[in-house]
Amino acid sequence: MPKISSLCVYCGSRMPKDPSHIDAARDLGKALAANGIRLVYGGGHVGLMGVIADATLNAGGQVIGIIPAHLHHIEVSHEKLTELHVVDSMHIRKEKMFQMADAFAVLPGGLGTLDETFEMVTWRQLRLHDKPILLVNYKNYWRPLLDLLDHMNEAGFVETEALDFFTVVEKLEDIIPTLMTEPEAEFNADISKF
Repeated sequence: MPKISSLCVYCGSRMPKDPSHIDAARDLGKALAANGIRLVYGGGHVGLMGVIADATLNAGGQVIGIIPAHLHHIEVSHEKLTELHVVDSMHIRKEKMFQMADAFAVLPGGLGTLDETFEMVTWRQLRLHDKPILLVNYKNYWRPLLDLLDHMNEAGFVETEALDFFTVVEKLEDIIPTLMTEPEAEFNADISKF
């Protein structure tokens, strides 16, 4: 039985120009289902979000979506999930995704993906959780971000320790083996109190 039973995946709500990103997201969904790991994600049927949800479901896996009401009402929610939670705000969405996941994987995405990622990394810096966070540098997508973080560290605004709050993996197939070797979370604070 894996230590990780649910993985929150952050990724783009748009379709990428490079179709290999679509294939990679589909492969991850299949791998989650094959390993009995529940997908937790933003609840949409669009972009890479929809691809990974469909792939997980089609392979017999479980998918939990959390979507704010304003997006649900404009019909971007995925209606065939194992569970769909419609919440009042983006803030509640991120909190519920956090609560339902044992770990996080960050695939290529846009501003929303960055927002979710940095919130989880910042919460870890503040010792609000110790859940694994994997930055999936597929096809070197996150290299400019990693360079920026190194620059921020050199300038003294980010401590070197902060660069250890997430693990970089280069290939999709490394996600599950890496998760299986990550130490279990030592603390899991109630973030609603902060």
